[in-house]
Formats: sequence, C-alpha cells, structure tokens
Amino acid sequence: MKKKYGSYYFLLIITALGSALLPFAIGKRSFKDWIIVYLVSCIGNYYADKILVTKGYLKYPVRLFSKYKIHLPFDFIHYPLMLLYYNQWTLNSKPIGVLAKVFPFAIPLIIFETIAAKKTKLIKWKKGWTWYHSFISILVKLLICRSIIYWIRVMNKSKISINY
Repeated sequence: MKKKYGSYYFLLIITALGSALLPFAIGKRSFKDWIIVYLVSCIGNYYADKILVTKGYLKYPVRLFSKYKIHLPFDFIHYPLMLLYYNQWTLNSKPIGVLAKVFPFAIPLIIFETIAAKKTKLIKWKKGWTWYHSFISILVKLLICRSIIYWIRVMNKSKISINY
C-alpha cells in the first residue's frame, strides 16, 4: 500500500512540474508551430496509448485520473513537453543532427520507464512488451512529429509564425 501512495505522489509532483514548464515551451517564437507540435503529440499519444492499453500490452495501476485506463499526464503533459523541447533543439538541424539529437530525449525516458515498470506501480508491461518496444515507439513518434513540423515549415516557406 505504501508503494502505491508513493507512486501516486511522485506522479502528482512530476505532473505539476511538467504543467508548470509547459507554457514556457509553447510560449516561445513560432507559437503556431509549437501549438501544432503539442496537439499532434497529444492526439498521437492518446490513440497509441489507448490501443496499447486496450490490446493489453500496457497497464497503469496507479493513475491520477482513475476513470481513464490510459496515462493522461504522460499523454498530455510529459511526452508533449519533451517533444516540444526536442523540436526546438532540432529546429535548424540537418537530418543527421535530428537523428543524433533524438537519443538524449529517448534514452532517459526509457530508463525512467524501465525503472517505473520494475520498481513502482506506475506502469506494467504485459504480453511480451519490453523496454525496447517502448524505445522504438518513442523514437518513431519523436521522428514522425519532427517530420510533421518540418513539412509545415516547408509549406510556410520556413517563416516563423509569430515573432515576439
């Protein structure tokens, strides 16, 4: 029981921290681009998480919002925040830089998720799901979202949406 409450409070604290940092990540130059990144990330995470939970690959025993079976703070705060910072860091990078810079974001996330899966009640991997499935899915999602913002910028002729 103690482990469950510790996991819950830890989740609550990191969600509050992520929520506090989110406006700083979105409120930078190219406001429109960052809102698009945020929304694409939220929508993609929501559906991917819903499919994985429904199919039984993932389970979240400790959730802030017990009504939902998915991990709402990760889907709408933690991952989108990480994706925003990744996109901002790679904004002017060449393709090799975009690929190289994905690892400083994906590796710590996978280490954290692996520890959470083994030592807490925050996440349970089932049906053969392992850390490398999560690692590959995080890499793919980061690169897909980065590609989306690249093509949006190409269509906008690389103009910054809003200058402060």
